[in-house]
Amino acid sequence: MKNLKITFTIFILILFMNELTSAQDWADLNHFKEDNEQLEAPTPYENRIVFMGNSITQGWSDARPEFFADKPIIERGISGQTTAQMLLRFRQDVINLNPKVVVILAGTNDIAGNTGPMTLEQIMENIISMCELAEINGIKIVLSSVLPAFDYPWSPGKSPNIKIPALNEMIKNYADNNGYIYLDYFSAMTDGNNGLKPELTYDGVHPNEAGYKVMEPLVEDAVSEALMED
Repeated sequence: MKNLKITFTIFILILFMNELTSAQDWADLNHFKEDNEQLEAPTPYENRIVFMGNSITQGWSDARPEFFADKPIIERGISGQTTAQMLLRFRQDVINLNPKVVVILAGTNDIAGNTGPMTLEQIMENIISMCELAEINGIKIVLSSVLPAFDYPWSPGKSPNIKIPALNEMIKNYADNNGYIYLDYFSAMTDGNNGLKPELTYDGVHPNEAGYKVMEPLVEDAVSEALMED
């Protein structure tokens, strides 16, 4: 019995230490640490692109690896992340990789409350801060609309069907006023009721393979437009 108690105590201690480590690395700065260290500097003629985002970005390369093959795209999406977490890791996961273009897709997890309550204005402030960091480092910016979602399975009742269109209008206005490319996924993917078309998703929030196939030509056009800018 004594040995069982000791074993159980050790198990609880390990769980506590794991949770403490996770809390200390709130922005998951270690997630891409080794990948970033191993990444070579871009060649002089390389149009390197970084996709910064959450699970929608992270899941893209899993669902559609052929889209990323032989392209200078670096995927830096982390599931569940909010704009505050992305902002904290923006230097190491975007700026230090020396891309020519960053594609930012962020905001839906903020609305879901993944790291606590956030107003649309606070979300927008974090997006603006990422853009300011990119611009001062000579990185072209593509600002993506948030994908439609009628509700969140893991966080119901947050009214994303109302808040996402409002946030997208803020993102578009900011992009237009500052000369950035606005990438409108929402219009191409909405079901007409501010939800995601059922044939493009497996849970009402995340795209399936068909959903990513809709997104791909849109992001390619947006990146090409950004690269053409002086």
